[in-house]
Amino acid sequence: MTSLDLFFIIAYFVGVAAIGYWSSRQSLKSSRSYFLGGGTIGWMAIGASLFASNISAEHFIGLAGSGASSGIAVGQFEWLACFILLLLGWLFVPFYLRTGVFTMPEFLERRYNPQCRTYLSSVSLIAYVFTKISVAVYAGALVLQTILGWNIWFGAIFLIVATGAYTIFGGLRAVIYTDFFQAFVLIAGGIFLTITAVLKVGGIGALMQQVPPEFFSLWKSVNHPDFPWTGILLGAPILGIWYWCTDQMIVQRTLAAPNIEEARRATIFAGFLKLLPVFILVLPGIAGRILFPDVVPNKIYATMVNTLLPPGIKGIVVAALLAALMSSLSSVFNSSSTLVVMDFYQRWRPHASEAELVRAGQLSTIVLVITGLLWLPFIGLMSDQLYVYLQSVQAYISPPIAAVFLLGILWKRANGKGAFTTLITGFILGAVRFISELGVKAGWITWKPLVLYASINFLHFAILLFAISIAVLVFVSLRSAAPNSQQLSIFAAPSETIEAVAGSRREHQGNVVFSLSLGLIVLVFWVFFSPLVFS
Repeated sequence: MTSLDLFFIIAYFVGVAAIGYWSSRQSLKSSRSYFLGGGTIGWMAIGASLFASNISAEHFIGLAGSGASSGIAVGQFEWLACFILLLLGWLFVPFYLRTGVFTMPEFLERRYNPQCRTYLSSVSLIAYVFTKISVAVYAGALVLQTILGWNIWFGAIFLIVATGAYTIFGGLRAVIYTDFFQAFVLIAGGIFLTITAVLKVGGIGALMQQVPPEFFSLWKSVNHPDFPWTGILLGAPILGIWYWCTDQMIVQRTLAAPNIEEARRATIFAGFLKLLPVFILVLPGIAGRILFPDVVPNKIYATMVNTLLPPGIKGIVVAALLAALMSSLSSVFNSSSTLVVMDFYQRWRPHASEAELVRAGQLSTIVLVITGLLWLPFIGLMSDQLYVYLQSVQAYISPPIAAVFLLGILWKRANGKGAFTTLITGFILGAVRFISELGVKAGWITWKPLVLYASINFLHFAILLFAISIAVLVFVSLRSAAPNSQQLSIFAAPSETIEAVAGSRREHQGNVVFSLSLGLIVLVFWVFFSPLVFS
């Protein structure tokens, strides 16, 4: 690292600190200001925050590694997200804003019952603490160790404390505006490395000639171990609905918008940003396969950063990696504290003042930061493979959650008993799959039915679990009492509430045009990067 590189890295931290301080000045006035940014944040900042919260350090490492090992097929998840973001904006956001909820579990209580709220809050918090926080910190610390030579423990502690500081004092407003800055830092860093790597290979034409043709095909056979086309078209959207449309970490950003059309435009803008990772993360991974054929895929990105980039540019790319990590980490901290305060603390103390709720949010964020620090010794003892397993837990519990939210909005007959039964049934089936997969790979489960159950491609398993969840929800709902008028109130918000959050007709027309344009671009990519073209 040269002095110029260090200058850009220091400038990045100064920028984050300044934005965090500036945006935190109005965050402590009320719980809505602290947890939802006061409902006054514009579409561009929210859309960039959606993108930055999603892109983490693992994205840089993982997408480049997948590109190096199998080509652009992994990009299907990025481009499918464009359609799911449109679904968030056009179907889910109107319900969330009209009901005025702070959290997704709170919405489930409004639509179903308190048991569904408690289940989702508990599962989300456990998943955030033991997978997202730990994985993000570990991946970020490894990146700092590989590129900067930092001690892994020092790097982890530094990142947790630095990110926790502006999250504690600034709330969602600070998180969104720092994300806005960080989104463009990570995009700039990705573009610099992509251009450098592709030019080093000899250009796009030379790159395409030096890898197998299937590397530039999005569509794989139904028997492909990772990306079967059936799983991509039918399974990936199920996981996408859970992640983009029902997960607190993502959806909370849209609740900061002043109206529905503004929130909708934010999701559309995030969709356009999601077109980029294939070109700025997967493509350099493919180039890295040619430039560094002896390097394992997961180390391709760090190797290119260390080897290819000139002074100054290297600092910008390292800042981009830090931005990806810190934006995701701050989002987890903020969303977790919101769940703790709104789904547990406020229910315990229903008459708590606004100032008390804000203090509780700050305290819960501090506890999460301390938990992250205490978890560090255990992180060092765990293998990378175990982290893959931990992440997969979310894939195994998400189909029933997606089913409960989707049918809750689309089918008025769905009731609380059916929803809670679906969540518990899905959780049990997902847990059995997770344990079976561990046991089969460890060699201590050999019973053929369990081996078969554990061997189903995870996207195909998501389809199966989603179908079972829908069937359970429909069956139990029809066999029990219909939901009451209070539970159906989400479909009939007062007219003044609808008008207050609706947005203008001109905004609506613009959103229709932008949505159609985004969908058309993805369809063009699907056709262009197909076996018919690259064969």
